[in-house]
Amino acid sequence: MSDLLEQMWDKILSRLPEDVREAFHDLEVHEQQAILEHLQRMVSEPGWHVEQRISAQAALAALENSEG
Repeated sequence: MSDLLEQMWDKILSRLPEDVREAFHDLEVHEQQAILEHLQRMVSEPGWHVEQRISAQAALAALENSEG
C-alpha cells in the first residue's frame, strides 16, 4: 500500500471526526463514493474485526454529521 493511501485510511479510520472529514474531503467525488461503500461494507458484512467496525461506524457518523 502506498504511503499516501495508508495515511488516508489512517485518518478515515482514526475515530477523530476532524481527521475523517479532512481526509474524505481531499478526495475526488468518485473516490469518496468508493470510501463510503467500503465503510458501509465494513459495518454490515461479516469478517471484519470489531475494532474495524467501530472505526468504520465512527467515520460514517463523522461524515454524516458534516453534511448537515
